[in-house]
Amino acid sequence: MQPVKGISLKLCAVMLFIVMSALIKAASETVPPGQAVFFRSFFAIPVILLWLIMRGDLRTGLRVQSVMGHVWRGIAGTGAMGLSFAGLGLLPLPEVTALSYAAPLLVVIFAAMFLGESVGVFRISAVMLGFAGVLIILAPRLTAFEDGVVENAQAVGAMVVLMGAMCAALAQIYIRKLVQYEQTSAIVFYFSVTATALSLITLPFGWVVPDGFTVMLLILAGLLGGAAQIFLTSAFRFADASVVAPFDYASILFALAIGYAVFDEVPTLPMLGGAALIVLAGIVIIVREHRLGLERGAARAFRTPQG
Repeated sequence: MQPVKGISLKLCAVMLFIVMSALIKAASETVPPGQAVFFRSFFAIPVILLWLIMRGDLRTGLRVQSVMGHVWRGIAGTGAMGLSFAGLGLLPLPEVTALSYAAPLLVVIFAAMFLGESVGVFRISAVMLGFAGVLIILAPRLTAFEDGVVENAQAVGAMVVLMGAMCAALAQIYIRKLVQYEQTSAIVFYFSVTATALSLITLPFGWVVPDGFTVMLLILAGLLGGAAQIFLTSAFRFADASVVAPFDYASILFALAIGYAVFDEVPTLPMLGGAALIVLAGIVIIVREHRLGLERGAARAFRTPQG
């Protein structure tokens, strides 16, 4: 293991994902979310294929055992992507980033519901703390329904991003199942393929012919998204998930910097306070999951016959 290299790769992935989101946000004034999903997914495919060729895994890395498993993962992931992109057109970048942190909290709940995982008081308390942070961020947006059109749009944006977080959590549940028998490269590649195909369903609902600059933004978003996925996957080759997972939350720092510098977005106190609670809850859950993993590993080792 090389934890420093793993953390560095994870930070690169996080930064690229935020830059990708900023590019999508810049294009969202003219391009609908479904079309943005197409560009993000389609132009990630050649990057992933090139990566597999360079690793010599093209032939074996794309084999699958459960086609429908990839389809369901693709549906949930595409829904998360589309809703997140819609939210980027309505809310500041840091706020979308902070609300997306609800996904790991929802994974704990969905894992108990759909995978039968045991969830103790400690993790439930952390989830409740995280949702308190979500409510702090949402509260100003929900009261905005009583105000003007712009405020209403932002309220809708907050709900859309939260729905996207729910879809992202469901996608993580499918991934937990897939990783038991599928290669990570196949999961990454076929998600991009599925998302590209599903995005075409939105073609009759307002796709536009963007100008050259907007096309460049969208293509770059797809390339960066593919590269970020590769960095993310590679990070886990050099460090344990429990080591690199907390660095997901560095994205709020990148989002705050890009939001302020590029979109002139000044974070509000409720957004910062709510984000801090969600990040704290997420880190607590990560630490708890790591300890439970160590305990389960020790129990398996104890039960294994020696000699």
